[in-house]
Amino acid sequence: MVLALCLAAAAGAQAPPVPKLPIEKISEAEPQELVLVLRIVIGLAVLSLAPALLMMLTSFTRIVIILGFLRQALGVQQTPPNTVLIGLALFLTFFIMQPVWQSINEQAIGPYVDAQITYQQAVERALVPLRDFMLRQTRERDLALFVKMSRITPPKSAAQLPLYVIMPAFVISELKSAFQLAFVIYIPFLVIDLVVASSLMSMGMFMLPPVTISLPFKILLFVMIDGWYLLVKSVVLSFH
Repeated sequence: MVLALCLAAAAGAQAPPVPKLPIEKISEAEPQELVLVLRIVIGLAVLSLAPALLMMLTSFTRIVIILGFLRQALGVQQTPPNTVLIGLALFLTFFIMQPVWQSINEQAIGPYVDAQITYQQAVERALVPLRDFMLRQTRERDLALFVKMSRITPPKSAAQLPLYVIMPAFVISELKSAFQLAFVIYIPFLVIDLVVASSLMSMGMFMLPPVTISLPFKILLFVMIDGWYLLVKSVVLSFH
């Protein structure tokens, strides 16, 4: 009986009104207001992708890979820690990219803030220094690969290529350059490992891990040759 009364009361009660979307306000908005809203949304989306853009479209990728290989070559797993390596890679990235960012500020951001150019012109001008930097580091073979896969007509100059072709070509070129430099860094430490392992085997010390003996020698070699100075110098000068 009580259940029947409850069902009857629920059936007789009016359902709450469903809220309506303000479609009329959106349709009545001026085009300039809609463009401003779209720019804000796109700006927020770009800010959310800023870490990925910083890593992939700058010198950060090559630097952090080389530093990771250096730590493996030394045989120390957590020294320097990841925080230190990433921080050093970021500072070197800021140093290397400073001329590019200065050009972007002078050619695009400054004039746009002073209302001398439009938003579209500012974006086009800002992409020019970044495109020039990526093209200087990108191999022609990598560019030709993505031009062929994108099935576009090859332009007269590489500066006329779209960004969706330049960016992946730049990334794989950076990976190749990083592995080449890492291989050169790895060789001296590999030689020390081989010498120590051969010496231990000749003395019959099969149960002693070679890494235990070679680690102090590798650290000593790295300190004696001022390894951080040579490494940072080589990495910075590897960018054109």
